[in-house]
Amino acid sequence: MELEVLKSKIHRARVTGAELDYIGSITIDEEWMDLTGLYEFEKVHVLNINNGERFETYVIRGEKGSRDIILNGAAARKVQKGDLVIIMAYTRIDSADCAQWKPKIIQAEDYYS
Repeated sequence: MELEVLKSKIHRARVTGAELDYIGSITIDEEWMDLTGLYEFEKVHVLNINNGERFETYVIRGEKGSRDIILNGAAARKVQKGDLVIIMAYTRIDSADCAQWKPKIIQAEDYYS
């Protein structure tokens, strides 16, 4: 049996921009993508801590080390610059592997100066 489990998580990242006039997506710092195993164009769930919004979009690679979290297109209406968000991606694994499974998680606050 396969189960859907957490694969990647960026916890409490600060939104640095909201670009309404864009096709859509979330721009994420390339370093954070690498640390959490996120891929460009991968579907992610975004949870806005400030207002309770929850939505799905896909990842676009941002500048490495920029700490950018930019919501683009329609998702830009669900955040404000400065909001804290949680970004998560999931994967499917065999249930026999669940006991050893470890998602890649970072606390964004650890990367701010």
